[in-house]
Amino acid sequence: MNSRISFIENEIAPLRQQLNQHSLYKKLENIDDVKTFMESHVFAVWDFMSLLKALQINLTSVSLPWFPKKNTNLVRFINEITLAEESDFDKDGVVKSHFEMYLDAMNEMGANTKEIHFFIEALKQSTSVNKSLEKTNTIKAVKEFVNFTFEVIASKQLHKIASAFTFGREDVIPDMFLNIVNEASTEDNNYDSFVYYLKRHIELDGDEHGPLSLQMISELCGNDDQKWIEVLEVAKKSLEVRILLWSGIAAQLLS
Repeated sequence: MNSRISFIENEIAPLRQQLNQHSLYKKLENIDDVKTFMESHVFAVWDFMSLLKALQINLTSVSLPWFPKKNTNLVRFINEITLAEESDFDKDGVVKSHFEMYLDAMNEMGANTKEIHFFIEALKQSTSVNKSLEKTNTIKAVKEFVNFTFEVIASKQLHKIASAFTFGREDVIPDMFLNIVNEASTEDNNYDSFVYYLKRHIELDGDEHGPLSLQMISELCGNDDQKWIEVLEVAKKSLEVRILLWSGIAAQLLS
């Protein structure tokens, strides 16, 4: 592994441990708790796609006329992830985005999808993510999480976007979701779609997307010391806002 990647992973290890040992997982004791979790977490499922699209727009050719990109490894990587995230097969073999699969899981369990739908409709009428979030009744931690994502995207600096994508999402999802599956799968209620979604992410992110994301970071930063410093800063902040999101959801479960 790239020594710089190893350094970053060592630096963020305490935050990852804090995330993976978060009290939230132990609070997911019944189906209502899982519903509460999903009603907030769905916003993170949604905004992940904007991180991915920001990378796809800049790393692949999506303009006309078409011209080949120099780094075809990154082109293939981003296109492969987009294929899986935007047009995967659900548990019934129907092609859907992972966001739509998540909504299906919420509906199957009886979770409330009103806020995420309201947010998306408000966003269609406004160019401001922040203003659209403020119109919702979702918790503060969700708003801060999504706003941070779009602050990184607005920087238009690919190494920063890739850092949030890799260390705040893809690289941490296998451990994070495995904890949720272990805690939530003791329920007798039917939430096959949710379990399928989680296991699908563990499969993709742990075996394929995670390692490729680290390669993307290495290729975008090269030997630029400043870029590596900024990647570490964004990686830490991404995990910090994820921990705050988890704490916000955990507080809901106590209320």
